[in-house]
Amino acid sequence: MAKEASDLTTIDLFSDEKRPGRPKTNPHSRSVQVKINKRNQVKRDKNNGLKRVEFKIHSDLFEQLDDLAKTKGLSRSELIESILKKSMATEKLNISK
Repeated sequence: MAKEASDLTTIDLFSDEKRPGRPKTNPHSRSVQVKINKRNQVKRDKNNGLKRVEFKIHSDLFEQLDDLAKTKGLSRSELIESILKKSMATEKLNISK
């Protein structure tokens, strides 16, 4: 039987040929992998007592938050959480007076 270059089902005939790129290590497509990873992240967050909050802000404020987070060595999420905690503590003091 002759060796056909287009016949990729008989791997034993092509074992010496190197193919470009990383070998496939996951049976799922990339879009399915992303969905699975996101689902797992949501489960981890839920188990850690975290809730997801989404809101829209102006791009100028976003950039300010980003810059301040980088300066403080925090993630944007950590920075926003600390700002909210400080604000809530101040509000509690104002209400109790």
